[in-house]
Amino acid sequence: MEDNKVTKSRFKKVCVFCGSSTGKRDCYSDAALELGRELVSRRLGLVYGGGSIGLMGLISQEVHRSGGRVIGIIPKTLMSKELTGETVGEVRPVADMHQRKAEMARHSDCFIALPGGYGTLEELLEVITWSQLGIHDKPVGLLNVDGYYNYLLTFIDKAVEDGFIKPSQRSIIVSAPNAKELVQKLEDYVPVHDCVIAKAKWEVELNASLQTTELAR
Repeated sequence: MEDNKVTKSRFKKVCVFCGSSTGKRDCYSDAALELGRELVSRRLGLVYGGGSIGLMGLISQEVHRSGGRVIGIIPKTLMSKELTGETVGEVRPVADMHQRKAEMARHSDCFIALPGGYGTLEELLEVITWSQLGIHDKPVGLLNVDGYYNYLLTFIDKAVEDGFIKPSQRSIIVSAPNAKELVQKLEDYVPVHDCVIAKAKWEVELNASLQTTELAR
């Protein structure tokens, strides 16, 4: 008999970065659907970049279909259905890509990167950098589907070895090959606190910036 017990989480919403393509292998699509089911099983909402194409569409539709909360944050210039398809759940238009990332971070308790391209890497590395600087202490996870992120992790280890990243900051990133293991690692994550920027001050400035943008619309 299937166990339908809900696993209690310390998070409420998870930000997922992923490709606007499904990739060439079924394992990537399967991973997106698996992560969607894992979020729903823990009653976690999804925050993502909006749209319904690629892995972004698969995970958002899976969460939405199962009754989970979905928040899609998307720049107005990308809201054309021809570009991103039909966004499910709650849609929050923003002015530009910078505001999109700030809003995604503000509304999330942790971050997960599925396989993706340049955009996914850019979003991932920014939230890692924010953690390194002490701007936030939210966990950052890689869903390392069939070794997709192995070379990135090898690069980061090389940067630690050669003195460009502190060994303590290597633990900012957690990774796992499947959704269940990764989410549990994020639940168990203990932040690194050798930060150089006051988190509270950054949050005040970020909120002020977002309010200014809102008033300017």
